[in-house]
Amino acid sequence: MLKHFGMFADYNRWANEQLYAAAANLGDADYRKDMGAFFGSLHATLNHLLSADRIWMKRFTGTGTAPTTLNAILHDDLPALTEARRAEDHRIIAWIAGLEADALSGTFTYTPITAPTEITQPLAPALAHVFNHQTHHRGQCHTILTALGQPSLGLDLAYFLRGEGAKWV
Repeated sequence: MLKHFGMFADYNRWANEQLYAAAANLGDADYRKDMGAFFGSLHATLNHLLSADRIWMKRFTGTGTAPTTLNAILHDDLPALTEARRAEDHRIIAWIAGLEADALSGTFTYTPITAPTEITQPLAPALAHVFNHQTHHRGQCHTILTALGQPSLGLDLAYFLRGEGAKWV
């Protein structure tokens, strides 16, 4: 199971690199344009993804900084956001690489931002949620990009595994 999550962490990094490279092709007005996605713009959605990952990593590890809202704008410009995303992806990869197999069968306790009630849940399904959440919002980002006239991105896990991610197969 650790190898499975290691693969998803590496895929997450790869897919984010593709997405951020595509975002860099937009002008600032399009990057910030409200396109009707859950968080509105590509700018806000990318910030949400970083915010959510920092929130979950703080829950998992007890370390790092995390915003107190899901719609926090952590970085107002794309280059700074790109660097922060890259660092967070490497943090996730390193944390998973350092886990012991039995940690995945353990639990952790946290208080959600949306409801001040302490929750204890198993680690493995929560970690699966983090990667699923990334995929969900990357899909929204992809829709925003194509609606703005950008070429479609091949972000499927299968594409990753056929190329850079072949080491996981």
